[in-house]
Amino acid sequence: MTSWQPDAKLTILRQRAEVNNLIRNWFEKRGVLEVETPVLGDAGITDPQIHSYKVEHWYLQTSPEYFMKRLLADGSGDIYQLAKVFRSSESGWRHHHEFTLLEWYRLGWDERALAQEVVDLIQHLAAVKNLKPVMTTYAECLARVDLDLFSARGKDYRNALEQADIELVGECSDKALRELVFTELVQKQFADDHITVVHDYPAEDASLAKINQKDPRVAARFEVFWGSLELANGFHELTDSAEQRSRFIEDNQQRSTDGLKEVEVDENLLAALAAGLPDCAGVALGVDRLLMKKFDLEDIKEVISFRS
Repeated sequence: MTSWQPDAKLTILRQRAEVNNLIRNWFEKRGVLEVETPVLGDAGITDPQIHSYKVEHWYLQTSPEYFMKRLLADGSGDIYQLAKVFRSSESGWRHHHEFTLLEWYRLGWDERALAQEVVDLIQHLAAVKNLKPVMTTYAECLARVDLDLFSARGKDYRNALEQADIELVGECSDKALRELVFTELVQKQFADDHITVVHDYPAEDASLAKINQKDPRVAARFEVFWGSLELANGFHELTDSAEQRSRFIEDNQQRSTDGLKEVEVDENLLAALAAGLPDCAGVALGVDRLLMKKFDLEDIKEVISFRS
């Protein structure tokens, strides 16, 4: 194969088109409106773990979320989008700097109801028999490796990693150690014939999710895995503009601590929240990763027409 030719086989690209049609039919039958939002925006994302590309004074969007929430605040109702998004410093067998997100929002739903719809959609698109859904909490996941989410500290996570012969380089925060334990010791053990939904993430991982009113130690956030591969991340969405601003400020403080450039806060999003984002749940699903699992491929680049 020469350099001008596609990286994905034409058979995969045809099947990819079929999956896109299945997605559109799924949402049309459920009365969810397809929308398009800009790829370039005035603001990036403050999350210290996600890095935006900047083109002159524009940011390539890492997710259509902020624009879609502005549509929701203006009365769009339930909406979805198949969006091209971009993230810097992401490369590997399951990462590419440009990829496709399926993002959607359901008014009046909480994260549990939306997680079930994610499972239903994956089962529909996968067309794999005996793909079993499993629901579990983040705390239950850590309990599998004898760690208590609410009492474990950095030394406990460090000991668990060292016992698994995972080498640590440099200093790590308690949060970073916990996330590494989850990724290396828990997530990799998820059964390949299961769709695992992990909910009740720690409150410090709330991101854009509400805090659980019954248990403020956890957030109304979930993630969905097919086998050990993460496919989706969803929230019962935070609607409080002041709280969201506070989180953005904390993000930038963490970016500064980590030696990263601060990112402009998205004032349009905050204005939309202040105007009244309706109660809703939202989720982003990585289409390329879903296709990897559906076609039993080892590298995300095998489902993308061109690598650059």
